[in-house]
Amino acid sequence: WRGEGLSATDRRAQAMVFQKPVLLRRSVAANVDFVLKARRSADPAFRDALLKRVGLAGRNRQPARLLSGGEQQRLALARALAIRPRALFLDEPTASLDPNSARLIEDILCEERHHGTLCILVTHDIGQARRLADSVAFVAKGRIAEHSSTDTFFRAPASKDARAYLSDHLIL
Repeated sequence: WRGEGLSATDRRAQAMVFQKPVLLRRSVAANVDFVLKARRSADPAFRDALLKRVGLAGRNRQPARLLSGGEQQRLALARALAIRPRALFLDEPTASLDPNSARLIEDILCEERHHGTLCILVTHDIGQARRLADSVAFVAKGRIAEHSSTDTFFRAPASKDARAYLSDHLIL
């Protein structure tokens, strides 16, 4: 983390959102409460503000498993944000989502970045990378083939693999 080993505090300041939401078989509110209680900061007002922020206000008692795919992903994002992470890792968080759900998640990520959260997003969506990224680490054959600013990456990619990918000739 920033060139040094991870302390326990640094590890606790990280959150992850997976491509396929991982939720508890409980209510919407109980999913967020679980994280808050684990952090000894159970606060119903904060939970409700998070649920409102992700578009799930008023759904507290609904079973999480009955939410749509986009709603489940937004609930997973709310759980991750409940710890107030300094670093948020996201693995294809909008894959298989409808455009409205994807836009809502992207908007929340932009807000988080504005508030200083480092968002590390894995995506195959070139448009999403252009919209959201400050920098791009392009991975080919399991290794980082290049790391540069978003503008530089899309204007003049340095690696052969990145040039091929952007011209739609590379299957990773």
